[in-house]
Amino acid sequence: MKVRANLMSAEEMTRALKRISHQILERNQGAENIVMLGIHSRGIPLAKLLAENIYAIEGVRVPVGGLDITPYRDDLAQRNPSSCKQSLNDLPFDITGRHVILVDDVLYTGRTVRAALDATSQYGRAATIQLAVLIDRGHRELPIRADYVGKNVPTSKAEQIAVYLEESDGACCVQLLGPED
Repeated sequence: MKVRANLMSAEEMTRALKRISHQILERNQGAENIVMLGIHSRGIPLAKLLAENIYAIEGVRVPVGGLDITPYRDDLAQRNPSSCKQSLNDLPFDITGRHVILVDDVLYTGRTVRAALDATSQYGRAATIQLAVLIDRGHRELPIRADYVGKNVPTSKAEQIAVYLEESDGACCVQLLGPED
């Protein structure tokens, strides 16, 4: 795949995450009953960034956990069975009665979110479950939509979105990738 377009710079990503943070606070009337669950792997650092933004705005530390949805995927037969090793979930708090914000980098077909909803239900009954994504690229196969979106990017099915984060990739940007010509 080759780079077709640079969709977001580090500064644009920062602005989008700050905007999402404000929207989360407005919808939930503050941060007191919110928890963030980042979907493994890129959703976890994004959830941490949102929690940092909320702390800067409200002075409230929002708990952040990591959610591994691998055992809940509906395409395990198509994937390598060894990828279903021990769960990487990290939820050091109870979600019962809380406003859970699921965080992911890219929303595409909705199947990852469906798996995340199944995984989340194993940890208690949340008051609400909301979805925050950095990029919504369309092509939904399930009736799922994000509550908070950094940027909508119409794509073809042949294209991919690559989200790069400083802590894991040494760069911070979003790129549109397409097939080689």
